[in-house]
Amino acid sequence: MALGPRLDLRQTQALVMTPQLQQAIKLLQFSSLELTTYVDQQLEQNPLLEVGEAITPTDGGDGAEQPAAEVVDGGDPRALDRALKDESPSFAEDSIDSDFYDNVFDGGADAGGSAARQVRSGSFDDQATNYEELLPSSTSLREVLSSQLAVDITDPAERLIGHFLIDQLDETGYLSADLALAADSLGCSLAQVETTLTKLQTFEPAGIFARNLAECLRLQLADRGGLDASMDLLLGSLDLLAKRDWTALAKVCGVSHDRLMSMVAEIRTLSPKPALAFEHSVSQPVVPDVIMRAQPKGGWVVELNSDTLPRVLVNNQYYVKLSRDIRSKEDKQYIAECMQSANWLVKSLHQRATTILKVSAEIVRQQNGFFINGVHGLRPLILRDIAEAISMHESTVSRVTSNKFMATPRGIFELKYFFTHAVGGSRGGDIHSAESVRHHIKSLIDGEAAEGVLSDDGLAERLQKEGIDIARRTVAKYREAMGIPSSVQRRRDKDALRRQNGKGVA
Repeated sequence: MALGPRLDLRQTQALVMTPQLQQAIKLLQFSSLELTTYVDQQLEQNPLLEVGEAITPTDGGDGAEQPAAEVVDGGDPRALDRALKDESPSFAEDSIDSDFYDNVFDGGADAGGSAARQVRSGSFDDQATNYEELLPSSTSLREVLSSQLAVDITDPAERLIGHFLIDQLDETGYLSADLALAADSLGCSLAQVETTLTKLQTFEPAGIFARNLAECLRLQLADRGGLDASMDLLLGSLDLLAKRDWTALAKVCGVSHDRLMSMVAEIRTLSPKPALAFEHSVSQPVVPDVIMRAQPKGGWVVELNSDTLPRVLVNNQYYVKLSRDIRSKEDKQYIAECMQSANWLVKSLHQRATTILKVSAEIVRQQNGFFINGVHGLRPLILRDIAEAISMHESTVSRVTSNKFMATPRGIFELKYFFTHAVGGSRGGDIHSAESVRHHIKSLIDGEAAEGVLSDDGLAERLQKEGIDIARRTVAKYREAMGIPSSVQRRRDKDALRRQNGKGVA
């Protein structure tokens, strides 16, 4: 068979990802900040785009309105009010003591799960209130230390060293600079820097200019007059203190168990980060993309947050004027491309908003039990469930829920929070979400007595009796993820606390 050139005509099908389709997919998964940045860039590059009062896609003069809110049935405002009154949300306070527990005691006091920390109650009636205006004015740490330096140190060289070391403090008040390098930079001796540092460590707040946690606590105890030999040995064994190995600590310090407990109680009153008392940074809250409200007669209203929606319009009048005045072929082609790009952008923004609203409304419909009963009502949910309910692809739902937040009567949650895997029921009936099981494990641990600390096996048995089919290793995994110590460590902590309370009562 001879080989030769042929000319054939074939018809095939192929999926082509056009640049506009690729960009539309990126728009869908953009957060509100990323979307704002992208739209600003388009406004700079495209002369036919301008900022408007509403999202109005234009196609030959026809416009499309902004997607309206959706109403979801199922909400009982009276039941919601009762649930919020019965719950006592544990606000995650950024207190000094809790930070100290995290650093030294390895997750001691409040190791609650994410759900307990996320539950919040509130309303959206006072959106215009500027709470930053209510914050008291504060003096910075640098100003406080500089004023003390001007009074307590008179030598010009030591003042210069002091200002240099003040600039080397981190946000917690610790000195991270190497003293030898500081001496080389300032052209002085290491002894001069060390002498100045010793004077600076007497400044307020106590514990400032420390180079590690032990030195910080040692400076505070010295300022109180409570630094003795046994306390100094205790500060040298912070690793044992983090493990709560009271027997080894009592042996190292040469004191009784009761004396050791009083020493530990005194350490807990100290500040591991002394500079936090002066730094008042304002935390910016998350701006929700979707707002959910309870209706007076039941049900929910789900609507988009208009503050996060870019307001872009196509200037048709300017396009008509340019088309009439432009003569060259290249310029006409450029203006036509700008018009096509502008129309595509506003339509894509409208489609993005509509998709977010549709997905959010279906999430509210599926997780209605959570909004009424709290985390115990959180049902297992995966992306496929939402995709099938709204006739969309699973990947589209994944992009919509990425970096998007919804404000609810229970707080602000990322849309991804409502998706959780299922844990089967031991009776072959009900299934439970992993998040509700974690919350249940924490509730059992919080309610255990000192003489009845539950092991991982005990927790698994207790959950199985309540209809939750879960293995011991899964209980251990959930417990460790929430930062809760083992049963041995919890029993040791409760025994120490009971002894300390018994001594106080006596």
